[in-house]
Amino acid sequence: MTGASYAAAGVDVEAGERAVALMRAAVAAAQRPETAGSFGGFAGLFDASVLTRFTKPLLATSTDGVGTKVAVAQAMDIHHTVGIDLVAMIVDDLVVCGAEPLFLTDYIACGSVVPERIAAIVSGIANGCQQAGCALLGGETAEHPGLLGPGEYDIAGAGTGVVEASRLLGPALVQADDVIVAMASSGLHSNGYSLARYVLLGQGGPGLHAYIDEFDRTVGEELLEPTRIYAKDCLALADAVPVRAFSHITGGGIAANIARVLPEHLAADIDRSTWTVPAVFTVIGQLGDVSQLELEKTFNMGMGMVAVLPASHADAAIELLAERGIRSWVAGQVRDRQAGETGDAAAKGGAGGAVSVVGAHR
Repeated sequence: MTGASYAAAGVDVEAGERAVALMRAAVAAAQRPETAGSFGGFAGLFDASVLTRFTKPLLATSTDGVGTKVAVAQAMDIHHTVGIDLVAMIVDDLVVCGAEPLFLTDYIACGSVVPERIAAIVSGIANGCQQAGCALLGGETAEHPGLLGPGEYDIAGAGTGVVEASRLLGPALVQADDVIVAMASSGLHSNGYSLARYVLLGQGGPGLHAYIDEFDRTVGEELLEPTRIYAKDCLALADAVPVRAFSHITGGGIAANIARVLPEHLAADIDRSTWTVPAVFTVIGQLGDVSQLELEKTFNMGMGMVAVLPASHADAAIELLAERGIRSWVAGQVRDRQAGETGDAAAKGGAGGAVSVVGAHR
């Protein structure tokens, strides 16, 4: 009888070392001038002297994951895109308050380290960091045999950004008669996948490899479309026009997330007739007999980020975003909230305004 070992227990240290070697180049490409220290250290280092260009710097932080979208990546055996999703979910939360993303760290838990798979995940994270203009400062890969199956993994991350206190965005700046400029999503992004998988991949659903005419590709390809990263575009917009607030349309849908960036004395009406819902949402609705209300509570419905700004600057905002490859439109308007008005959604704890989604999609 041989003695017990870490390898016999299911942890392959050498595989982990190979994964680190494979991801080295991708991580090296996702840096900023302020990055200090060396690859493989116990802690990532960032030169905080960057903060000296601010009068009163406020650090912003956000942490998130990708949710059950990783199950689609595992089933498709395609792992280089979910890292982009991870970065998007983090940095696009940071930029909502006007913060410039500085750096991000990641955490990957897996049942078994397959070096090429881990390197593919990290390459996606590095790609996302480059798109967002932040550094991939460090990370951790943990092998959890017995807790996760050999082909299973989950990913999470945390990011830090900085904003000048005098340029902090949020509900306090929003005024009646402001408009809501919506920015097109790239699809489902990374929210609502439990419902999407239930309808499209569950019993009676078309399945991952079914070609859907409305998608012009397979279900799996549609579901793995990476989340759009808006961070640089939002920062450019805030530099060009007086943005009052941004809202990242994630879990909870359009109404609930816009309500989070309105003061409680204001309300907003979002007009469905201002945009055409992408096919993925209508197909899920039709195949799953999902109500309009349920769809709008779960998905972004084609609106991934919104900016609240004065109506007089709407045309300039839409033009700037178009130059940056982002389709946008005026989707609604802010107004005074009526006594007792609740709308379709109000911010958590009742601290925000009310939002109603009205009309029919064209």
